[in-house]
Amino acid sequence: MIRLEAKNDVSPICPHCSSELDTIWMRELTGFLGRRYVYFCPHCRKVLGVSHRKGFFMG
Repeated sequence: MIRLEAKNDVSPICPHCSSELDTIWMRELTGFLGRRYVYFCPHCRKVLGVSHRKGFFMG
């Protein structure tokens, strides 16, 4: 099993531009059957990930 360890003294690095990420930008994507969020780097604006879709009844 892989152990999970909290590290508050280290910032992640963007895999695209190699800048330290102390902030991650997000934008809501809305659609007919739910909503998602796209997360992106504030320096190069490349996408870091997209959230899973929440169903219509889940908010």
